[in-house]
Amino acid sequence: MKSKVLGSTLIIAGTTIGAGMLALPIASAGIGFGTSLLLMLALWALMAYTALLMVELHQYADHSATLHTLAKQVLGNKGKYVASFAVLFLFYALCAAYIAGGGGQFADRLDAILGIRLSSTAATLLFTVLVALTVTIGTHAVDKLNRVLFTLKLIAMGSVLFLLAPNLTQSYLMSMPLQQGLIIASIPVIFTSFGFHGSIPAIVNYLEGDTNALKKAIIIGSSLPLVIYIFWQIVTLGVVQQSTLIANAGLSNLIGLLAQAVHVDKLATIIGIFADLALVTSFLGVSLGLFEYLRDIGRKLAANGSSEPSKTQPLSFSKRALAALVTFLPPLCFALFYPQGFITALGYAAIALAVLAVFLPTVMVAKTRRQSVNQNGYRVGGGAIALYTSMLFGVVIVFSQLLVTFKILPALG
Repeated sequence: MKSKVLGSTLIIAGTTIGAGMLALPIASAGIGFGTSLLLMLALWALMAYTALLMVELHQYADHSATLHTLAKQVLGNKGKYVASFAVLFLFYALCAAYIAGGGGQFADRLDAILGIRLSSTAATLLFTVLVALTVTIGTHAVDKLNRVLFTLKLIAMGSVLFLLAPNLTQSYLMSMPLQQGLIIASIPVIFTSFGFHGSIPAIVNYLEGDTNALKKAIIIGSSLPLVIYIFWQIVTLGVVQQSTLIANAGLSNLIGLLAQAVHVDKLATIIGIFADLALVTSFLGVSLGLFEYLRDIGRKLAANGSSEPSKTQPLSFSKRALAALVTFLPPLCFALFYPQGFITALGYAAIALAVLAVFLPTVMVAKTRRQSVNQNGYRVGGGAIALYTSMLFGVVIVFSQLLVTFKILPALG
């Protein structure tokens, strides 16, 4: 079990530390390090709390249940439809974004390391197939691969931090927000960078519903990204001046600015490798969550609408392959036909993530607590005040993204 807890912890951390981390300095450029630190702490606490709420919910269902199952069990058909829409919208949007971004990076890495030149379309297809095969094999395969990739990602991250840290300028970290609207506009981006809730049902199933193991995996797994994010913000916002970051928005510009600041030729390559690993580990976690969600629906359909999924018969490889096709084909098509849709997909993902990670867990826990006669089970602390505060945060996140979408607030990057 200890090995599974470690693997689950790394899946959570790996899912969290993805493309959102790379966008943090860009989103934080206009608000300064101090303000971004406060937002990161608040949003990390929110996401860790609601993740533990999901652990509380899983006490009332089989450990193989997904959010689809929980929502129908607690909230009925209306809750099931809301959960279905939020999960599918979020997962497909993130998968499309990761495939669109990962395909191009995969092509560049094959050319730079192996000297193999593939077209953007071929590289995108190969990248997707490799991830799909891993997910189809199962959570155990994702666990093993993720451990290797996560370790390499930490090494690359450590190298970047080591090279950038000596070049910090304290005055850069003291920058204040340029506009108050930028603070609100940055909330959805920072919020999305802490998203890992889609992979929780798969982790619950992997750990067989062990509450103590799940609590440990979630707390440690979500805390690792917070610590890494703080150091990442320090070495990026502390190396490049605020006005320069704002004038040169975009990931490629950020990498170039950091490389110029420290005068290290290989830094751009190291950051590129780190970006690759961050994207792949996040893609693995998100696609695993979508795969398990579709698997749960498939079992229900196979059981002719039975309220209980089959617990004794595991899916055959052919059925898992079919689930993988449904999982990866739609976002692959989006990425092939709309290769520039990366930012668009991530922007709207924040709204779906708020529904998935904040509103549904709080509403379902509030209802189960009112109906439950079992007072000896696990309950997250904070009571009703913590639940309503979390809901309020969710409202702020959704409205922040809508204000940016309708150009009432300034767009980031």
